[in-house]
Amino acid sequence: MTSLISDRAALTEELRRIALMAGAAIMDHYHSEFEVIHKEDKSPVTAADRDAEAIILEGLRKFIPDVPVVSEEAASAGYIPEIGNRFFLVDPLDGTREFINKNGEFTVNIALIEERVPVAGVVYAPAKDRMFFGYGPGHAFEQTAAPSAEGKAGPSAPKPIAARKPAEDGLVVIASRTHRDTKTDEYLSLYKVKEFLAAGSSLKFCLVAAGEADLYPRHGRTMEWDTAAGHAVLLAAGGNVTQLDGAPLLYGKTERGLDNPFFVARGATA
Repeated sequence: MTSLISDRAALTEELRRIALMAGAAIMDHYHSEFEVIHKEDKSPVTAADRDAEAIILEGLRKFIPDVPVVSEEAASAGYIPEIGNRFFLVDPLDGTREFINKNGEFTVNIALIEERVPVAGVVYAPAKDRMFFGYGPGHAFEQTAAPSAEGKAGPSAPKPIAARKPAEDGLVVIASRTHRDTKTDEYLSLYKVKEFLAAGSSLKFCLVAAGEADLYPRHGRTMEWDTAAGHAVLLAAGGNVTQLDGAPLLYGKTERGLDNPFFVARGATA
């Protein structure tokens, strides 16, 4: 376990394999009829969320058994393990509403947190065959990868990605497809914006990381498992994520139930 954790490239390869397997299970449900259940907080959940989570938890237990895992559906059921300086954050299906609406903008998210910072992460959009991953500065990548129950990524090689510097004529801003609000619009009035994009789930972080957008502000409630993997990819690509006051967005915030303050994700110098 120790050697795998210390070798971030090898660790991320394993996380990618697990994400592909979870993505395959999700797509099995996506192409069939499925029941939508609402949790106590009124958020939707499906069998796809639960099946993907079971695959991810089993994979992490098998290969990295000594690192605690905080995962959305287990946490919603009341199970949050004791966490220390190192733990995994998992959202097995981020963007359940996008999954239900069948627009393809949902993701599998797995991140390693060390000293409250996301140091490695995988974001996989199985309906779009887009996988993003990162494990430290200068090590951010995108790969075309179809879902695979065997965890095999296929022949497409990963390509490096990097957050871009915004153009002088204005920012490309990406916002939530389902959660954009007036506070976000008020915040954006402070910037010179030339184009708005909309996307679901943690794809927003990845599009900033890939140089397809410059700024992603979020003024709605999110949980740590919603943001950690995308945050890791963006950090690796040269971007950053801060609270609105400029303080870093950190993880392991058990004192506030693992939810996040409002934040802004930026490209290279946005």
